[in-house]
Amino acid sequence: MNGKTCLITGGNAGIGKATAVGLAKMGAHVIIVARSSVRGELALADIRRASGNDGVDLLVADLSSQKQIRQLAADFQQRFSRLDVLVNNAGIIPQRRQVTEDGLEMQFAVNHLAYFLLTNLLLDVLQASAPARIVNVSSMVHGWASLDFTDLQHERRYDPSNVYAQTKLMNVLFTYELARRLAGTAVTVNCLHPGVVGTKLYANYMGRSQTHDASNSEINQGAQTSIYLASSPDVADVTGAYFVNKQTKRSTAVSYDKGMARKLWDISAKLTGLPA
Repeated sequence: MNGKTCLITGGNAGIGKATAVGLAKMGAHVIIVARSSVRGELALADIRRASGNDGVDLLVADLSSQKQIRQLAADFQQRFSRLDVLVNNAGIIPQRRQVTEDGLEMQFAVNHLAYFLLTNLLLDVLQASAPARIVNVSSMVHGWASLDFTDLQHERRYDPSNVYAQTKLMNVLFTYELARRLAGTAVTVNCLHPGVVGTKLYANYMGRSQTHDASNSEINQGAQTSIYLASSPDVADVTGAYFVNKQTKRSTAVSYDKGMARKLWDISAKLTGLPA
């Protein structure tokens, strides 16, 4: 990964941080995105120390804000000349329904629309840096979800775990639709289930407080498929696939519905002000 530039959202904690350490150990120039500059700077020092690589940088953005996502993309392109790997990793599970400054349900905004908007804003630099890779962190819980296009904002009923599962299905649908749109280019896009890791996110998914910190080995294991998809020559030409434990797997049947994927794309484009 020497000479490669990697951008990782949610790279200041958990699986995202472990992914940053893993890629930095391989010699990559890693940029992490964090919501808090204080937590981001602490993570930056940890990643540099753990990897032995000083080529790690921080960008600060709240991914619930489309204004900040646009500024993030602009800041990245101003500071860095290339992007070889984009890892969309950040995710949240608020226990109560919250609305962003853009008037959108929080999970939908962070777990799906942030992936969609940031990726599209950085497509030009990814294509200019090609061969390049996009890695979307989804979850096996996508298999338990279905989408109700009449209530994507979950105004009628908000169940945090069900909403999370729906956003993870959106990640898979987005991955497959983007892969179709990038066919014939040298930019690949794949998604993955990282495994069940006892992070704060997992505790929130289960609807309880985090009872213990996940071990480093647990977290490192959870990052392995992300690292593999970002770096392995074995998947250099693989695109539009779903991975578990570094192996391709069938995602849920509905995720292969091209009409649903296009509809989700069109709605996402409208909500983020991008051309469909």
